Amino acid sequence: MSANTLKFILCAASACTLLACSLPNRPPIETNSWLVAPVRTGPTYQARTDIWLRMGTVSVTPPFDGKSLVYRLGDNRYEKDFYNVYATLPNEMVSNATRQWMNQANMFAMTVGQNTSFFPFYTLQASVEEFYGDYRVRPEAVVTVEFFLTVTTAGNEKPVIGNNRYTKRVALTNNTPEALVQGQQEALAQILKLYEVELNKYAAKLPKPLGQ
Repeated sequence: MSANTLKFILCAASACTLLACSLPNRPPIETNSWLVAPVRTGPTYQARTDIWLRMGTVSVTPPFDGKSLVYRLGDNRYEKDFYNVYATLPNEMVSNATRQWMNQANMFAMTVGQNTSFFPFYTLQASVEEFYGDYRVRPEAVVTVEFFLTVTTAGNEKPVIGNNRYTKRVALTNNTPEALVQGQQEALAQILKLYEVELNKYAAKLPKPLGQ
């Protein structure tokens, strides 16, 4: 190695050391984690059946299917907040909240997760079409959910017992992420409260599931 080459390497190393020392010691970027988990209150129903209800698939329409909170800022403009995220994916939050809510409502013997293999059963699926904060005029939490109740049957009997779609808008107290999450939780609670009434009607006249 020549003297010039060695001198160049030493100078470069010194420059890098000085640059590293001159950079500010920046803290890592922190994110806030939020959970939408409404809790049912009030009296329970009298169980309509001793058969279990299975919580099936919950799908979420993009761009609301990720962990980031989503803000609607224009008719065709949505923005994701990568610094404020849900503790789990929205489909998992809605699925868990719905399963726990219906367990507390007590219309079925039990409401279980979708991975259960017990037969026979009824299945409740959901499609979340809107899950965001609308800031175009005044801040609102927007949640839209469509539910599908089906039964596993033999033969050619129609498996869909009923489907119901709900949209709720809840005015927010301010523009903070915390207010949005609280608004979404209230909107989902209102939807589940409405749907439990319809589900109770379905439960009163359920077709026999497979094996019954």
